[in-house]
Formats: sequence, structure tokens, C-alpha cells
Amino acid sequence: MSGTIVDEYTSPISVERLWRAGICDFKNLMPKLLPQVLSSIEFLGGDGGVGTIQQYKLIKADEQFGDVKDRIEVIDHKNHIFKYSVIEGGLVGLKLKSFVAEITLNSTREEGCLAKVKIEYESLEGSLLSEEEITRIKDGTLAIMKAIEGYLLANPDAYA
Repeated sequence: MSGTIVDEYTSPISVERLWRAGICDFKNLMPKLLPQVLSSIEFLGGDGGVGTIQQYKLIKADEQFGDVKDRIEVIDHKNHIFKYSVIEGGLVGLKLKSFVAEITLNSTREEGCLAKVKIEYESLEGSLLSEEEITRIKDGTLAIMKAIEGYLLANPDAYA
């Protein structure tokens, strides 16, 4: 059974700064911003472009979930679209056959940014994710967005 999770977040940060920090330098920035969650992100193959496989080393990797590996499917610097597939870890292999996320950043009239997140998944057991699981996924995405936003607000020259 297939499901879709859609969410939006508005930020006062410009698209360009959020793209540079949150997408282009995610590998370096996130372990600094969320050290209680993430120790490192390593490229296992590729150079950060399409096809790159990344491994997220989690601090307290749940024995059930373990570390997470994903593959970059799309990185469109002009249109600010980033898409990746989780290939191992997280809910993949436990409850899901596949998990594909697409993040699109659009400018707002206030010179900020509207981040749209669309996650498509296919379940293993023929049932959709529970509301609790969907909320955890959305909350995790929001926590990452807020961490990047907070850093950029506190450091106005970073990624300018």
C-alpha cells in the first residue's frame, strides 16, 4: 500500500541561504547543529551530486532503526528541488519498502522561503503509517528546518 505525507514550512530566511546551508552543506552543518542526534554524515559513494549515497551516523541509533543510508535522486540548484530515497535504515525494511522525499524551496513575497516537503512511501505490511508515525516524521523535518533557520538568524553572514 502506498502513502503520501505533505507538509509546508515558512521561514524568514531567503531561498538561496536556506538552500546553501540546508541542502548544499547539510553534510557538514547538521552534525554541528544537532550533535545530540547526529554524529556525522559520510559519503559512501559520489561527490554530493545525483547518485551520491550518504550514511547518517546517529548518536543513539535505535537498535531497531540503526543508521540511515540514502541516495540523492535530484539536486536542482536552479529550481531549488532536492529529492532523495532512503535505501537502508529508518522505517525502510521494518515497515516500509520505500521512502522517497522531495523538498522544494520557493521564495515568498516577504523575501523569505516556503519549504514544501512531499514524502511518498510504500508499506511492507499493506497498511499506511499511523498518525503517530507521520507526526514523528513531520516533527523531525520541522526540527531540522528550525535548527538551520535558528543558525542562519543568529549568523546573518553565514551562507550569504
